[in-house]
Amino acid sequence: MYVSDIMTSNVVTIPSSTSVAEAKRIMEAHRFRRLPVVDKGKLVGIITEHGLEKVSPSKATSLTVWELSYLLDKTTVKEIMEKNVVTVSPDATAEESLAIAQGHRVGALVVVDVGRVVGMVTTNDFFYKIVNPVLGLGEPGYRVEVTGGGEPQALEEIISLVNKHCLEMTNLHIYAPPDADKKDVVVHLNCEDVSQIKADLEGKGYKVTLRQR
Repeated sequence: MYVSDIMTSNVVTIPSSTSVAEAKRIMEAHRFRRLPVVDKGKLVGIITEHGLEKVSPSKATSLTVWELSYLLDKTTVKEIMEKNVVTVSPDATAEESLAIAQGHRVGALVVVDVGRVVGMVTTNDFFYKIVNPVLGLGEPGYRVEVTGGGEPQALEEIISLVNKHCLEMTNLHIYAPPDADKKDVVVHLNCEDVSQIKADLEGKGYKVTLRQR
């Protein structure tokens, strides 16, 4: 899966001459946590919710409401924006993009294609569009967790049993538990009764755990 498959397109951007007050209004109106700053089609920075909080006067300030408003209207995002923006291209894989985000400890990546901002991909995008489908969150059916089932021979045997019982397998993922010698497998089955395949797997010596999706 590529960034272009999960990113948000039609990203709202602002020029660096935008006042802090206006940037704050835009973010609050659209419930954004960040805004790319673009001048003449070129990405020059990014404004974040955290960055705005740092420059906003605290409640303990002695400034009046009018003075606060004047200050925020006169300060431009150019003065406070983060200039070192972490970017990816739309044809970058989801895996490498997530690694980049984690490596830089950022919650979002600006997607740039030939110097132009074409999208934004956030941590939520990775969760809702990749992790949730893999885990089958909110979907009907069962997750059949088989201890040691992620090994090649065991995996072949498990899939054979799924086919034998004519069950609909919607997803499958293999993972290595900490300190385990063998990999486990989780098979997602879209069916109401998995008692027979559970019995067959246990009859072959596997430890099986059933969880509704």
